Amino acid sequence: MVRLLSVVVLALVLSACTWVKLSPEGESVRLATPADVGNCARVGSTTVSLVDKVIGIERNREKVQEELNRLARNSAADVKGDTIVPIGAPQDGRQNFDVYRCR
Repeated sequence: MVRLLSVVVLALVLSACTWVKLSPEGESVRLATPADVGNCARVGSTTVSLVDKVIGIERNREKVQEELNRLARNSAADVKGDTIVPIGAPQDGRQNFDVYRCR
């Protein structure tokens, strides 16, 4: 019983941790809405994913979304984009984004 409780507590602690770091290039990429990119050039799209459950326990949704945004920003910088727009909500730790060049 103590072992099970320890595993559950560890999973809950880990579920709140942030694992994805923003790259220096990704720092210059912003998150926007479709209304914000009317005068921008679409340069592609990206699909990012991560683990959204630890030992069968769902991670904090806000943390998962923050990390997906960071992954998408890093990915957009790789294709010289400076803006990302999410396409729908995350599903099973996976989310699609359109990538734009606005500046």
